[in-house]
Formats: sequence, C-alpha cells, structure tokens
Amino acid sequence: MTSPALDTLFTWIRTESPTHDVAGVNLMMDLVVEQMKDTPVAIERIKGEQGLGDALILRAGPLTDEPAILIMSHLDTVHPVGTIERDLPLRIEGDRLYGPGVYDMKASAWFSLEAFKEVARKGTAARPLIYLVTPDEEIGSPMTRPIIEDFARRSAYALVTEPSRDGGQVVTARKGVGRFAVHVEGRPAHAGSRHAEGRNAIHEAARQILAIEAMTNYARGITTTIGMVSGGTAVNTIPQHCSFPVDLRVETVADGEALTEAILGLKPHNPDFKITVTGGMNRPPYERTEGTSKLFDHAKSLAAQIGFDLVSAPRVGGGSDGNFTAALGVPTLDGLGIDGNGAHTLQEYGLISTIAPRQELMKRLMETLR
Repeated sequence: MTSPALDTLFTWIRTESPTHDVAGVNLMMDLVVEQMKDTPVAIERIKGEQGLGDALILRAGPLTDEPAILIMSHLDTVHPVGTIERDLPLRIEGDRLYGPGVYDMKASAWFSLEAFKEVARKGTAARPLIYLVTPDEEIGSPMTRPIIEDFARRSAYALVTEPSRDGGQVVTARKGVGRFAVHVEGRPAHAGSRHAEGRNAIHEAARQILAIEAMTNYARGITTTIGMVSGGTAVNTIPQHCSFPVDLRVETVADGEALTEAILGLKPHNPDFKITVTGGMNRPPYERTEGTSKLFDHAKSLAAQIGFDLVSAPRVGGGSDGNFTAALGVPTLDGLGIDGNGAHTLQEYGLISTIAPRQELMKRLMETLR
C-alpha cells in the first residue's frame, strides 16, 4: 500500500465511532461521502433514528432494472471513545496495524469502498451496484434491518465486508442469534427478622439460569449463555427483583423457533414468583445454500487468478448483516474483509499485506457477477 492510502485509513481509525456515539458515527459517514467525491456515485443519506447515526446508500453501475449486487459495511464499533488514546493506540508493528475497529471493520470497509469507487469510475460493473453503509450492526441492526431486507429482495448477490477468519477464510454460513431479557420478581423481606416471609428473586433466577444453560446442545450447534445478572438492593434484604439477558445461538430456523418458544415459556418453580421474558431471534441463521456455494466457487477462482487461495470457514458463531440476506435466499458471501485478529478486544489488529489482494477480489467480484 502507498503511504497516502495508509494515511487515509489512519484518519478512519482515529475517528472513533462506537454505535451510540452519533457524532462519531456521522463523522465516519462524512468521510465516506468525501471518499466518493468526483465519482459517478449517487449518494443517499438516511437520517439516523432510535438514537443512532446516519446510514448511506451508494449506487453505481448500469442503470437497469436487473437485480443488483448488494455490498454491505458497517462503520460502528464497540470500543468506547478514548480507547485509541488510552488502551489501543494506532500503531504499526511489522505487518500488523493496531487500532480500535481496524479489524472489525474499518479497514475492510475502506478498501471495499475504494474498490467500489474504482469500478464506478471505470464503468465496469457487471450489474447495478448498491453499497449500504450502516451505523448499527454491532447492536443487531435495529434501524437498518428493514433497509437491508428491502434491498436484498431486489438483489442477485450480497457481499459482506466483515473481517475474514483464521488466516483469511471467508464466511459462507453463520449461526442465528437470539436475545432475550428475563425478569424475576419475588417478595422483599428483612433477611434477619422476616426471612421466611421473603421470596428470593435471585434464588429463583439461579434456577432459571440453570434451566436455560441446560438447553445448550453442542451436537446441534445450540448454545445458551447468561453473561450478566443484576439483582438485590442490600446484603440484609431478601431481593424482590433479579434480571438477566440471554444470548442464544442456533444453526437452523427450526431450532431458533423451538428455543425461542422454550425461553419465552419459562415458568417459575413457585407461584409466589413472577417471571417476565421478552425478546426473540435477533438474526436468523445464515445457512449455506447451493447459490452461496456457487458464489464462493466463483470468488475462489478469482482469488486464484489474483494469487491467493480462498478458503471457506466452518459455520461461524457470530452473526452479521449477511444473516438477513441469506435468510431471504440471496447468495451471500461474508468475511470478505481484512485478515487479522482481536475483534472487540484491546489487541485488535489487521494485516496490512491482505488489504491489496482483498481489494482486488472485491473489485473483480463487482465486475464479474453476472
């Protein structure tokens, strides 16, 4: 990569953009608009809703009604503002470029937009191109999911620029993700003088947690996780309330429906307790179809021409916006971004040497997907 190109990417990484920092996310959207300056790209900016930043719809390629190639990147990250100054400074160590969001997924979005810009300028797109840049993927895309699904229904292919996995593997299948909130209400009482009158919500919640964790079935690819618990007011008070979220991962739509029914149907062990459960499937399973397999084979052939071997990862546990397009039957290729490691951690990095070949692959996909 040339130094000016790296300098531009450095600006992206320095512009911290955690999902709920609307100003930071919108600054990232401004940088994308600047990146598309003086190109034949139509830009539509969608004002943020639900306390979120804006989204961008970029259009290029032939002006026809044929199904498009949909490309998707998100510019929100998970690291709080100040991470780059305190805990994860922008730096290069050998081939590694460190910084908050560099791997997930600013470097990938940046070089994919460069590929999009080049194809737009040359007029070499095989189909109409729609590039959707979103502000909310890290929290499940509550604002942009309807937009994604609307474009997916009018698209022939979907390309997702999430980072690659374990040595550069692309993604052709992901688990579905469910999110639930459980609230247990008991009866408060003094822990010393009125212990028998109380109904301990934390105790009941612990029973429910054991039941939910027991739903994990590795053979079927089902996992249930309770990662946080909140309850009680004082050490000498029988707690009236206890709440906890549930993370669910499944491989199939049927298992998603069955586990959703089981979690929403939780019942208290004692009628003196009240249990309220809300939530559902956040992202549907992304199952590998024949169409996705053919798309991968095409990308693998292009990668070989460029000079690297493209490998498909086993089913990935984490979700992405590719789950939405794949669930609608659109051949979807995910994990097309930079290689590296440490997503969502203070050791996050991307491998600089993978940017140029991946950018070339993105360009050729836009030019050859008939």
